[in-house]
Amino acid sequence: MRTETLEVPTPDGRADAFAAFPDDGGRHPGVLLYPDAFNLRPVLEGMARELAGHGYCVLVPNLFYRHGPAPVVDLPEHIGEDVRSEVIGRVWPLIKEHSTERILRDADAYLGFLGSRPEVADGPVGVVGYCMGAALAMRTAAARPDRVAAVAGFHPGMLVTDASDSPHRLLADLTADVHLGVAEGDLSPEAAAELGEALDAAGVAHDIELYPGTVHGFTMSDTDAFDASALRRHWDRLLALLARTLTAG
Repeated sequence: MRTETLEVPTPDGRADAFAAFPDDGGRHPGVLLYPDAFNLRPVLEGMARELAGHGYCVLVPNLFYRHGPAPVVDLPEHIGEDVRSEVIGRVWPLIKEHSTERILRDADAYLGFLGSRPEVADGPVGVVGYCMGAALAMRTAAARPDRVAAVAGFHPGMLVTDASDSPHRLLADLTADVHLGVAEGDLSPEAAAELGEALDAAGVAHDIELYPGTVHGFTMSDTDAFDASALRRHWDRLLALLARTLTAG
């Protein structure tokens, strides 16, 4: 496959990003991949390469590009429980600044970029997110039903909140098929029920699947939360969703 480190023009500047493409000369469906709170780093680049190996053109943006190129916050090679709280403390102000308005401005830029690439097939794209990226993926899919046919979120965060613009309150126009792979403790029973009701009301195919025995962050191999069997399940679910919803070029 072919990979690039590139910049995506946005209304607020230029977002550095990692992209991976199948290297067969064909056109393939696009996938926008939103990182977790620890942002763009080698483990996310590896996920993009994996997806490209299955025939997708993948874009992974630096969520916090307004504060500089990735890594915006210095990260240890392995984010163990002994440093996790301290790292989250440094990332949290960036997360709080990442408003719904910013998210959607950026989403339009990322989707437009994918649509402009000659490697990307005409037709809808998939959007995937991890941790806070799952909320970004859901917001993107709900705001751009004309462009997004699949949305997946793993160990999601901030999908159901008390805010008036909580993602679960904005799904009326959603048309994408949805898979959410949830760690134990990610969603309370009440929050899961509320989210399920919102997805039912939108009339979309969806499942909210508990990944037993996992903790938040289970897909991320550079953290103590990593669970190899849950990562394999994640790939099984994600690849099935994309194959079902996206048209090959």
